[in-house]
Amino acid sequence: MLGRVFFDRPVLEVARDIIGATLLYEGAGGPIVEVEAYDETDPASHSFRGPTPRNRTMFGAPGHAYVYKIYGIHHCLNFVCRPGSAVLIRALEPRFGLEDMAGRRGGVSTRQLCSGPGRLAQALGIDLAEDGLALDAPPFSILPADAVHHIAAGPRIGITRGVETPWRFVLAGSAFLSRPLSPLRADL
Repeated sequence: MLGRVFFDRPVLEVARDIIGATLLYEGAGGPIVEVEAYDETDPASHSFRGPTPRNRTMFGAPGHAYVYKIYGIHHCLNFVCRPGSAVLIRALEPRFGLEDMAGRRGGVSTRQLCSGPGRLAQALGIDLAEDGLALDAPPFSILPADAVHHIAAGPRIGITRGVETPWRFVLAGSAFLSRPLSPLRADL
């Protein structure tokens, strides 16, 4: 299982290295196929203007979940790295607990279960109650990638500042991405 030391590194290193790792929440989940990196120097980051009650977890210890709500309805799961930085988990390939995830998502196709940060949190049953929880203790379990993966990078999705920053990392060729990577900016 990946421990807190894994997350106590620069956010871009963690973002690349987490692709292919298996995220489990109460036994449901699968390999992570898409993430975005954010840090305190990034105008698109919640931490850019410093600590607030909403983002306090981002300034805490590495290896914890930072969960927030967007648009008043969707929850998003992030992995805290060094203070002020976190990796947004955008998509995973559902492999474990499919029946439970499908039930939470209303019976959508397997490809749509966890293809987007709001969908992923809903499928896993994650909400604000998980904000601040350690990632190396139940109900979370994060297992290292079982192989070296071809990772591609490009611009992040759904932001208005820092748009040109290619801090979206995906498992190249995955059918479970929230949106195709376009344009392809780099192969890593």
